[in-house]
Amino acid sequence: MYKSKLFVISCLTLGLQITASSRALADGSVVDKVYHPYVDALEMELEYRSIIQDRQSRWETPAQFHKLSLGRSFSDNWFGEFYLVGEKSRDGSFNIEAYEVEIKWQLSEQGEYFADWGLLFEYENETDKDIEELTVGLLVEKERGRWSDTANLKLIQEWGDDINDELESTFAWQSRYRYSQSLEPGIEFYAGQTAVGLGPVIQGGLTVGIRKNLHWEAGLILGLDEKSPDQSFRFMLEYEF
Repeated sequence: MYKSKLFVISCLTLGLQITASSRALADGSVVDKVYHPYVDALEMELEYRSIIQDRQSRWETPAQFHKLSLGRSFSDNWFGEFYLVGEKSRDGSFNIEAYEVEIKWQLSEQGEYFADWGLLFEYENETDKDIEELTVGLLVEKERGRWSDTANLKLIQEWGDDINDELESTFAWQSRYRYSQSLEPGIEFYAGQTAVGLGPVIQGGLTVGIRKNLHWEAGLILGLDEKSPDQSFRFMLEYEF
């Protein structure tokens, strides 16, 4: 129990340290999906997710982000996914802004160590600007009875003619209560260059056939300072088959 509490405290402390040390730079949305380090062999996945947020002080951020992806596992511990990224601006226009390739590597078996570990690699290229982005993320998860704590730490390198080359970092943390397959309430914390937020999330799943599942998540993240959006609503729907 002591180690479990120490894990949670360490994750939150790391997030606050990232917040304090990297608030000068900004672009994009800090609020997004919290990744788990697990890979299910022979699985394919169709995913849609969106983030809708208030105007952010000092930054003319888009009002909405939308992502549509198709992914599949390549082995017991490798999973790949391809995304189309769209943005709806505050004037109402919608455009496909980027494509993204994502690879997840499960480093340890569930329960093999004190916590479960994974790595995430992402490459993003914007369609109408010379901007590229490479992300490496550390994924950590720890179960405490019916509670699951998950932490994501990402380092992001951006470069191109239309952006100042820069190295950024983001942190995301989720704690959820596994009440049942169809209902898992929890709380999430996000920290990065553009915002700091905390709020409730609820998720669940439904079995619709042999190796066919629907998974959904919805959360409302509240800004914790004047630079953050007052509210960021996130939604995700996954079909696993």
